[in-house]
Amino acid sequence: MAEDKSISKTFPVKPKLKPTLNKSTPTPESKYWKSFKSPKENPSQTLISSITSLSFSPTHPHKFAATHSATVSIFSGDTLLPESTLSGFRDTATSASFRSDGKLIAAGSLSGVCQVFDVKTRGSLRKLRGHSRPVHVVKYPRVDKLHLFSGGDDSVVKYWDVASESVVGNFVGHKDYVRAGEFSSVSDDVFVTGSYDHSVKVWDVRVGNRGCVVEFNHGKPVEDVVYLPSGGLVATAGGNCVKIWDVIGGGKLVYSMESHNKTVTSICVGKMGRENGEEGQEYRILSVGLDGYMKVFDYAKLKVTHSMRYPAALMSVAFSPDCSTRVIGASNGVLYAGKRKVKKEIGDEMGQVEGVEVHRKRELRPARVRYFSRGKTAKPTEGDYLVMAPKRVKLMEHDKLLKKFRHKEALVSALSGNNPGNVVAVMEELVARRKLLKCVSNLEREELGLLLKFLQRNSTVPRYAGLLMGLSKKVVEMRAEDLRASDELKGHIRNLKRSVEEEIRCQQSMLEIQGIISPLLRMAGR
Repeated sequence: MAEDKSISKTFPVKPKLKPTLNKSTPTPESKYWKSFKSPKENPSQTLISSITSLSFSPTHPHKFAATHSATVSIFSGDTLLPESTLSGFRDTATSASFRSDGKLIAAGSLSGVCQVFDVKTRGSLRKLRGHSRPVHVVKYPRVDKLHLFSGGDDSVVKYWDVASESVVGNFVGHKDYVRAGEFSSVSDDVFVTGSYDHSVKVWDVRVGNRGCVVEFNHGKPVEDVVYLPSGGLVATAGGNCVKIWDVIGGGKLVYSMESHNKTVTSICVGKMGRENGEEGQEYRILSVGLDGYMKVFDYAKLKVTHSMRYPAALMSVAFSPDCSTRVIGASNGVLYAGKRKVKKEIGDEMGQVEGVEVHRKRELRPARVRYFSRGKTAKPTEGDYLVMAPKRVKLMEHDKLLKKFRHKEALVSALSGNNPGNVVAVMEELVARRKLLKCVSNLEREELGLLLKFLQRNSTVPRYAGLLMGLSKKVVEMRAEDLRASDELKGHIRNLKRSVEEEIRCQQSMLEIQGIISPLLRMAGR
């Protein structure tokens, strides 16, 4: 009975040396961004070529436009399916932008012409000619319906009167391609542009052609730039980083996020919504790059809160104003559109109309017979007291033998199987009972052969090496006479020695490689 104090109380036995994976529980932020699902009947849209830009309509139901090849495709905000196509471009279309009322859409092209279309009739209403090189930026203001600005590879930014198709202002100052731009979120007279000359300029149309009021250097060719909702901060993308600047403070750098491995191609601002569909007040910066990653950046806490990988290089990203839809365009023409399911009120689900009573399902109460005859498949409701049936644990043969204190037989039973984890678990249990070495000394010759085979195969496995290497040494010392007397056991020992020597050579080679790489990494970090 004295032996009972050292007996493990938990069966079945499990290996303790197996490393546990660091599977952190998903955060609410991660759950939110993963809740954007593509329709089952249409998981993704494949367009003709690379999707150069994406833009949402400011008005409900928030249609979105994708520019690709010489076409602008408009998709439904509800079904995420294509509704119409705007054509008439002589070259690749770029940078679609909806007007504030959602009725008109403007887009540039590599031919240098900006066109304004009627979304409903799909007719071209205006053609703005003035750029001598391809146009990559066309943006409508937040409220103003009469003006827009465009920027092109001729390094010129033009401010247009759309009705008269005339240029109101030419803003000169960039020395390379103008590839990004955005109107201010608080004023229709202020906008920002980014260029491949690494500069970002904030313009004010009220100042005239010399309207650059703030200028700062991103340090890399600027691929995209957006105003943050406060109106005092600007986010720029270029190279493998996204930077946030304080415009009111004169272009002071606030933070630089460098989590992408390749060039960041597009960024946008997303507002997190609540479960009931209401708009929240927590804003995030969404960025995509050529590395195929989409990153979500909380610029209030200055950290990346979510990351997703896609199977292709990503070129554009957009987020709907009502927080319900996220779309991402890839270089291979695939459009990844996801919509978040929003929990609706009971009245909305049943089509409640004012003055009409909604018929709800009668609740089950303990005073009714149906409450006690629901069946085992009934799901519990809030307030129910759950009595969980204990799960029946199925014990393997070695667990049953350990419960009967038949230690040697338990070890042999585990060795006869093909699961090294079970063998190590039994060995650890025997170590806790101080019976492992006694079992080894009592093994028959065939059983000893099983043990040596197991040691030869698993002694160099990192998760088991701490226990098995020491046990191998003890086995050789304790059973030396038996090993000398059997040629078969000598063969097992030779195989074990060969495996250990090979592992030592591998470790030495890795140490040599580490010695070569470490100085290079230190030099690169300076």
